[in-house]
Amino acid sequence: MEINLVSDTVTKPSQEMLRFMFQAEVGDDVYKQDPTVIELEAKVAEFFGMEAALFFPSGTMANQTAIKLHTQPGEQLIADKWAHVYNYEGGGASFNSGVSCCLLDGNRGMITAEQVAGAINNPEFYHSPLTSLVCVENTTNKGGGACYDFEEFRKIRQVCDANNLKFHLDGARIWNALVATNDNPKDYGTVFHTISVCLSKGLGAPIGSLLLSDKATIHRALRIRKILGGGMRQVGYLAAAGLYALDNNIERLSEDHRRAKELGNVLQKLPWVAKVEPVETNILIFSVQPSVDENLLMEKLKQKGISMSSMGHGKLRIVTHLDYREVMHSYVLETLERLT
Repeated sequence: MEINLVSDTVTKPSQEMLRFMFQAEVGDDVYKQDPTVIELEAKVAEFFGMEAALFFPSGTMANQTAIKLHTQPGEQLIADKWAHVYNYEGGGASFNSGVSCCLLDGNRGMITAEQVAGAINNPEFYHSPLTSLVCVENTTNKGGGACYDFEEFRKIRQVCDANNLKFHLDGARIWNALVATNDNPKDYGTVFHTISVCLSKGLGAPIGSLLLSDKATIHRALRIRKILGGGMRQVGYLAAAGLYALDNNIERLSEDHRRAKELGNVLQKLPWVAKVEPVETNILIFSVQPSVDENLLMEKLKQKGISMSSMGHGKLRIVTHLDYREVMHSYVLETLERLT
């Protein structure tokens, strides 16, 4: 039995999802004539209380489009030091948009309105880059699936409005946050200028993200998507997977959260584990004792059919997901308890 806990991106479409995909009605999405894509975009925009959405092949492209929409070359965005837009998007902010990043030392990937206010450059001081955008992530990836308190988003938006800044949410795992916090998704549409959401992580679709905003902004995003090479043709087959996922795979995310917490509870009791970060959703980050060789540990687990990822410096990450079933969970719990 092979158990892959490296990421929630490793899931494969179920037979039911595949059948739904094969039955999709499609057209040419570059000409905005794919009815299934149009249905998906409308559904997700309405879900978050926003006017429009645009389908992208990846969350990175959706985030990079948002940065391009809100900035000019030479300007600066504010984000946490662990932000995906800075650490895991290939330097795209500088390459695609010519902007620098002001990185804040937040708490588990989350920043505060007070920190944002203190990081804004004086717009009259032309020696420093002009601050134009704030990017936040919910849930946080490197922060171990942590969820923002929504009131902090409201406070950050107030700072943005007072300083003529745009506010973007990298919502790659927003579905996990919504299930964990019971926040109203339509509230997000009132706070953020743009939101990116991913379908290929917790929801189990094979590909796809969307960027949400007002109609005028999404119309501008269409041109940027084209420039970045994101125009796709009969992509309704993939959009259909997203529609199926939205209707069938959101509520079950609570199972992933439960399993991650149970894994955390077991790890906390093991003598070779130094620390387990708080577990809120489906990402679990833990550190091993200094005397433990993390590479040897991962090899031992791999021999038992269990894969997880190393974050370096003795820190490991487990991500639970749709394809991690209860029988696998029981086996992993038992294996961890017996490991010496």
